[in-house]
Amino acid sequence: MINPFSRSYTKDELRLFEFLQKNKLFGHLTRKELSEFLPHLYLRNYQQNEVIFFRNDPSQALYLIKSGTIALKIDVNDNFETFAHIKDNASVGNNALIEKTKRIYSAIVESETAQLYVVPQVNILNIFDSHVKIKAKVFASLAEIYNSNTTNLMKAYQATSGFFDLEQMYKNLEYGG
Repeated sequence: MINPFSRSYTKDELRLFEFLQKNKLFGHLTRKELSEFLPHLYLRNYQQNEVIFFRNDPSQALYLIKSGTIALKIDVNDNFETFAHIKDNASVGNNALIEKTKRIYSAIVESETAQLYVVPQVNILNIFDSHVKIKAKVFASLAEIYNSNTTNLMKAYQATSGFFDLEQMYKNLEYGG
C-alpha cells in the first residue's frame, strides 16, 4: 500500500539516488537516508591531467565519479607510478570519511574529461553526527572495501614471493564502484 504521507522525489533526485546506490559506500542506504547527502553533492568538471588531490593533502572531500577515468598514483623516487585506473560509479578519497586523515595517494584525471561529485568532509561528518544509522551503514561498507583491498594485498604478496608489483597489487581493489 502506498503511504500518502511519504515524501515524493523529483526526477533529478531519483537519478542521483540511482547513481549513489551504484557506489558501494552508499548501496545500503534508503532513499530517505541518501536524501541527506543531496544538498552536499557538488558536480565538478575536470580536464585531462588535472589533479584532484595529491598524496599527503588533508582529506577534505569524498569524490564520486560520474564519468571519466581517474589514475591513482604514488610518488616513488621523484616519479609517479600509476597503480590503478578507476571509472564511473566508483569513489576516490574514501578516507575523507575518517576525521583528520591525509591522502595516501594522488588522484589525477586520465580521460579527456571527467565529472565528479564532490562531497565535503564537513558535510559528511555533520550527517554522521546527526544520523548514527547512516554512519553505521557507510562505515560497514567502508570496512567491506578495506577488507577486500587487504585480501587482494595479501594475495599479491603471496603471488610475488614477497616482492610487490604495485599495479598487480592494486589491480583488483575496490573503490566503491
